[in-house]
Amino acid sequence: MTAWLRQFCIHVSDLDATIKFYETLGLECTSRTPINDDVTEAMIENPERGAWIQLAHDKTIKGPIDLGNAVWKLYIYTDDCRGLYDRAMAAGYKSVTPPVKYDRWPTTVAYIQDPDGYLVEFVQRDERPTGRTPGGSPRDQAL
Repeated sequence: MTAWLRQFCIHVSDLDATIKFYETLGLECTSRTPINDDVTEAMIENPERGAWIQLAHDKTIKGPIDLGNAVWKLYIYTDDCRGLYDRAMAAGYKSVTPPVKYDRWPTTVAYIQDPDGYLVEFVQRDERPTGRTPGGSPRDQAL
């Protein structure tokens, strides 16, 4: 038996604004589906790279999305962290941390917030993964 992760779904307060946010980052809305009278879902992805995020807008949820403490951050991988960060800033999105190259890992990362306040981390691998992480999990060779 084989198992893997491919997608997850988050609630958003404004589906159109959140789709625009992810499209600004170079991702694509590949479907928009009314589930019932109150809920519409949309899929955001780079169709050439695999995984996607599903956005759910539930009209019965009033006010801002309660992020609670379950979701820490969403990752968006890129080959140009600075360029993606600059594009997000030019579009008026909120910066948390500008791009920084870490000594501990071979990455450059930046953090911004999406329209609902979800923390989004841009990750640029400065070296290609070559094996397994210290915890023994296979690294994503598609990065």
